[in-house]
Amino acid sequence: MTRTISSDPLPLALPDPTHSFWARIAHEIADAIGRGVYAPGDRLPSEQHLATQYGVNRHTVRRSLATLGQLGLVRSTQGSGTYVEEFAVDLVLRKRTRYRQSLAQAGVRGGMRVLATSHEKADAEVAKALRLPVGKPVLHLVVLGDGGGQPLHVSDRYFPLPRFEGLDAYLQETGSITQSFDRFGITDYTRRQSRISARMPAAEVASHLQQPAGRPTLHVTSVNIDMNGEPIEYASAWFAGDRVTLTVDHGHDL
Repeated sequence: MTRTISSDPLPLALPDPTHSFWARIAHEIADAIGRGVYAPGDRLPSEQHLATQYGVNRHTVRRSLATLGQLGLVRSTQGSGTYVEEFAVDLVLRKRTRYRQSLAQAGVRGGMRVLATSHEKADAEVAKALRLPVGKPVLHLVVLGDGGGQPLHVSDRYFPLPRFEGLDAYLQETGSITQSFDRFGITDYTRRQSRISARMPAAEVASHLQQPAGRPTLHVTSVNIDMNGEPIEYASAWFAGDRVTLTVDHGHDL
């Protein structure tokens, strides 16, 4: 089965600061951002200023800033300068993860929109997650999640058929997975697992998220189960790393 969107693994980490001057400068600027010396939205000193400060040429500084940009820490605007990215939304992953509820707790409004829908045969990955035989029919949705008027994530979501026939129409109507499940008599469900990694986005993912293709995303795969322990959804989602912080809360169900 051909996936609609995909990506390649990438370790989200700064280079070894002992490796080179540009790596050391990248570390020092990242540390300054982490300590609040440069707040979200602040303009960093100019390349020439930083070059003078560190005693290097502008090309070295430019490479340092490019690395920080790829990691989602800063953004460069031609003719204006380099700015610290704003980490606007903190989404909490819990046993009962609800997208709209997480947005509301972050003080942001948003929902989900169906970009594409299809009936497919479960490949090995999807079948394992949903505890189905390989080749069994599933509903495959490509979904865009927004918050505060910005795209926050795009995801491939799979639901067993025929149990969830028509869920795409309900999701398009309500903008909520939870409300859509309610139409099928599922009033409560929990998350069995979430796996988080950093990945470079495919071109289509970057386009949906309105971010540069060279900027990493946070990739989350998850499985939701009903109250009988039956898998009801497998999702593979890419979150915009410069707009989302993911917090895993092990202490609460709600």
